[in-house]
Amino acid sequence: MAGEVAAGHARLAEVEGELARLRHLHDIAMSAFRFEEATALGPAIAALEKERQALAAELPAVEDMTGIVPVLARPRHLRRRR
Repeated sequence: MAGEVAAGHARLAEVEGELARLRHLHDIAMSAFRFEEATALGPAIAALEKERQALAAELPAVEDMTGIVPVLARPRHLRRRR
């Protein structure tokens, strides 16, 4: 099971990386007024976004996997000199 979760997180990282790359290309195309090129990237971005949402819904959060809950340290009270 841990192997499947690790593989799922690896695939999620791949999808997020590819999604970031395509969004970057879309932004560049839009800023260069190449609207046809930007529009052509839309379906690929939508498909990857759908896959990313499905993977994120299936996988447990990293905090759930470790079982460790972070606790904020209490601030130290400074002693005042009298």
